[in-house]
Amino acid sequence: MKVQAVLSIILILVPSLSGFHGHDGSMAGKELRAELEQRLGALAIHTEVVEHPEVFTVEEMMPHVQHLKGAHSTFLLASPNLITADEEQIVIGRLGEDIILPCSFESEPEVVIHWKNQDSYVHSYYKGSDHLEAQDHRYTNRTSLFHGEMHKGNASLSLRRLSLMDEGIYLCYVGTTSRTFINKVVLKVGAFITPMMKYEKRNTESFLICCVSSYPHPHISWKMENTTISESNKGEIETLDPLHVDSMINITGSNLSYECGIENSLLNQTWIGRWTLKDDLHKKQSEDFSLSCELTNSIFLLDQDFIVTWSKVERETSSILAYFLSSSQNTIINEPRVSWNKELINQSDFFLTLKDLRVSDSGEYLCNISSSKYTLLTTQTLHVVEQRQSRTTWIIILSFVILAICIFYMLKRYKHSRRERSSVYTERANTADAEESKAFTEHPASSGK
Repeated sequence: MKVQAVLSIILILVPSLSGFHGHDGSMAGKELRAELEQRLGALAIHTEVVEHPEVFTVEEMMPHVQHLKGAHSTFLLASPNLITADEEQIVIGRLGEDIILPCSFESEPEVVIHWKNQDSYVHSYYKGSDHLEAQDHRYTNRTSLFHGEMHKGNASLSLRRLSLMDEGIYLCYVGTTSRTFINKVVLKVGAFITPMMKYEKRNTESFLICCVSSYPHPHISWKMENTTISESNKGEIETLDPLHVDSMINITGSNLSYECGIENSLLNQTWIGRWTLKDDLHKKQSEDFSLSCELTNSIFLLDQDFIVTWSKVERETSSILAYFLSSSQNTIINEPRVSWNKELINQSDFFLTLKDLRVSDSGEYLCNISSSKYTLLTTQTLHVVEQRQSRTTWIIILSFVILAICIFYMLKRYKHSRRERSSVYTERANTADAEESKAFTEHPASSGK
């Protein structure tokens, strides 16, 4: 993007200081003026010429031009020793940070320094001190010069807490008793704040969202198993923040891996996010649940500060179970049944254990490893089966076994009882027969009658 601006300069011809007074001073002044206006025009700088007697110094000129339009514009001495930079300098700053706009000159005891941005007065220095009476309010308490280095030829401007409104062309003018220096600086401001990848559940659908606050507008690309996803299969979400960009894809029912890349061309900064899905786990109530989440790719370097977050994903929301901060090596646990193996953490495996499982623990669990340059998401679904169901089954089986044993013993006892009764009957019958036989033997006559 080509940055354009119109800068206005009041050109003051001072014969006594410029070295072209005399009988031919008029001609020399015209030639100098023409040359100066031509060189300033090449820098897209508008000039306005004011002539006055030769007795004024630079500081004494100021009150004599207050009546002019743009009275606080940059003032130039028309001097044969005008020095301009051959090329404009481009400086790239970051939103909210500080920047230095460079400007140098060949040092002399008396120095006048003016900084301007288009028609806005930025900073001025003369008579050995800053003069900010006419400073544009946008720069209040945000600008400073390096007073201790002016004797070394340093007229650079420090601009603090950059905003997007600070973008533009800045003109640095330095005037000394013998020379005039002009530097043109183009300031570009970029932003690349908090890129991240999010996994969300919305009703029955699943989404991946890559988001960032960026200026200029970033380039966002998606890949599925290293295959580029077309523009028609992804969408951007409008937000109230003009810098914020959300790019979303629907991954419902997919078990493939996805990658999102975000690039800011001005700041030459890139970021990568990846999402993978692991196989479902089936556990029984009261058992322990363990999930491994490790860095296996070389692009995810652990020499940067990063944070690891474990959460349980619900519809529209998620609850954080625990997180780990690499900068402090601290682990924070929000769920008392959760534990982390510190030895595995040191080996880049962020192994999570959830003890004494409950049926309500069923659901999706998300591991998020993030730094300023990447995000790695790992999702795994847990299914917890009630132990009561298995216990009931065993109780029923045991009941049938006990019943079968009871029936077996009852039948066995019944058969034994029948044998005992049959034996008694037989014994009694035999006894009766024996007694009858004995009686017949003892009384035969009476039996023959």
